[in-house]
Amino acid sequence: MSYNLEKYRNIGIAAHIDAGKTTVSERILFYTGVTHKIGEVHEGGATMDWMEQEKERGITIQSAATTCYWKDYQINLIDTPGHVDFTIEVERSLRVLDGVVGVFCGVAGVQPQSETVWRQADRYKVPRILFVNKLDRTGADYFRVVDDVNKKLNARAVAMQIPVGMSEEFKAIIDVLTGKMATFSEENMGAIVTWHDAPAEYADRIKMMRAKIVEAACDFSDDLAEKFLNEEEISVPEIKAALRKGVIDRKITLAFCGTAFKNKGVQLLLDAVIDYLPSPLDVPAVEGVDPRTNAPLIRKTDVSEPFCALVFKIMTDPFVGAVTFVRVYSGELQAGSYVINVRTEKKERVSRLVKMHANKREEIPVVHAGDIAAIVGFKDAITGDTIAEEGKLILLERIRLPNSVISASVEPKSKADYEKMGIALRKMMQEDPSFTFSYNEETGQTTISGMGELHLEIIVDRLKREHKVEVVQGKVQVAYKETIQALADVEGKFVRQSGGRGQYGHVWIKFEPRERGAGFEFVNGIVGGTIPKEYIPAVQKGLEEALTSGILGGYPVVDVKATLYDGSYHDVDSSEVAFKVAASMAFKSGMAKGNPVLLEPIMKVEVDTPEEHMGEVMGDLNARRGRILGMENKHDKQVITAEVPLGEMFGYATELRSMTKGRASYSMEFECYREVPRNVQEALVAKK
Repeated sequence: MSYNLEKYRNIGIAAHIDAGKTTVSERILFYTGVTHKIGEVHEGGATMDWMEQEKERGITIQSAATTCYWKDYQINLIDTPGHVDFTIEVERSLRVLDGVVGVFCGVAGVQPQSETVWRQADRYKVPRILFVNKLDRTGADYFRVVDDVNKKLNARAVAMQIPVGMSEEFKAIIDVLTGKMATFSEENMGAIVTWHDAPAEYADRIKMMRAKIVEAACDFSDDLAEKFLNEEEISVPEIKAALRKGVIDRKITLAFCGTAFKNKGVQLLLDAVIDYLPSPLDVPAVEGVDPRTNAPLIRKTDVSEPFCALVFKIMTDPFVGAVTFVRVYSGELQAGSYVINVRTEKKERVSRLVKMHANKREEIPVVHAGDIAAIVGFKDAITGDTIAEEGKLILLERIRLPNSVISASVEPKSKADYEKMGIALRKMMQEDPSFTFSYNEETGQTTISGMGELHLEIIVDRLKREHKVEVVQGKVQVAYKETIQALADVEGKFVRQSGGRGQYGHVWIKFEPRERGAGFEFVNGIVGGTIPKEYIPAVQKGLEEALTSGILGGYPVVDVKATLYDGSYHDVDSSEVAFKVAASMAFKSGMAKGNPVLLEPIMKVEVDTPEEHMGEVMGDLNARRGRILGMENKHDKQVITAEVPLGEMFGYATELRSMTKGRASYSMEFECYREVPRNVQEALVAKK
């Protein structure tokens, strides 16, 4: 296929868990001819869910990238997970996509994770359209979901279609702009779409909705507004062009409908992707900085510009090693050539270039600006790395990585597996940056940390299956952090002078609390050379190393500002090591004097429960130190939103099930870190 950027669409499919994203992706692959048989999630046969764990659990864990073609347009499609524990997969996919299809369940409407995804898409300025799925289910209501999106997500969503028939009777879709009705053939999985005139009883509704759409389109085109005011005829292509502009500027979101499972509406969604979502040429040029001077740089989506791309995912393949997924922003890249990894400043060889179809691949000789592809052959790349042409380096904005909130110890069953486990954990950390592990020399214990219980469960499961390492998992623990609440002005002095070369480091540091989430800040306030310049980095390094372990429970210390403002040195005995030790001594005193507190992760919890169990559920949340934020009646259920400390949520799924006879469900996501109440802090510190 010839290279024409206007005919490219880099899109993602994102939504709350169970809204049917993967089923939508499977239908897209079927209708675009990538697969000849539809894979079903509930049967464990979905093409995009290719990991063993995904097939068993019926959930998406890793974002899968694939390329397909629709009406001579190339669509690079990424199916992202809906479960909050794998939010990094959504985050890094949105960073490199030009457009998103937000899938919503026609019954449940806006759910907590759909809000998270929406916020992430806002942060990366990604235009989006909506697909209201599962309209074949009892209680589904397309227009209610569109209203829900407008109310809860502050979106300007406009319904573009009318479903014909409700629930089980849902059988056709009317396109409001043309006034035509589409029906879908039953015998070949809905592959053949037939257009008819819409039934007469829908005429008034079509007229009213079309007027709304045209009115909205006028906001994005002066010519259209003029024609509208003069009551001139406005053609469908003109309306589409104006709406497309509105979608790309993120001022409007167009809503489409269907049921992916029953094969209705997905082809019309593909048409909408082509009509309204941006090509790589429609999005602004990528911005970065010169890694040496920090001067701002811009690269246009053009093959004649110097090559640059962003690594957004790494997958380990047992046959070819690491497969590195990249979004190319400018220039072009040939297989067999060399590029520079801007982070390491090292050369990397591009052994092979491949287009991915879920986990199958097709080799290609070259990739161009605007494309998404995978590279085989990189030795040392991690998510968020920029790769660029030698001599023309640019550093692109990195991908924001979430904090891990939960950890557990793991130990191999046999001593022989220690090394094997280390290699496997390193590979998984390279693939998934929201997962980390550390080894404690003193206790000989390996600790894994991640985004939730399910996340750690999958990691342990993958160790056993993919890497053949049998491990025993310890008790799951919360990732507490420490900070100070008061200003502390302290001295750190390290002096050893007993014969021969001594050690001398002396610092005065002021420690101050910072607002939550602000991190650590080091300020060099030395004037007059009381400490020579060459020792300042050692003081900073000493503090940064000391931050890894606080004085209350040995947890990492966050949100502290340290100002080095005075000290002294010795001409002969002072050294970097001495100043490093002096800084860590000052840090320990500063923590002790600064009224230290523990911080705990707080989760936003949403519980769907039948009305008769509401009292019990709320009482239980209160007993878990939860704070009820609100309640909402949704169909025949009550939705309770609360903030609860993660430490109180272990085993909640089982408790909730027994409390409500299995009729309630819940979801939770990380909200923020907050101070632990005194009595709880004392109990936690006493346990340590």
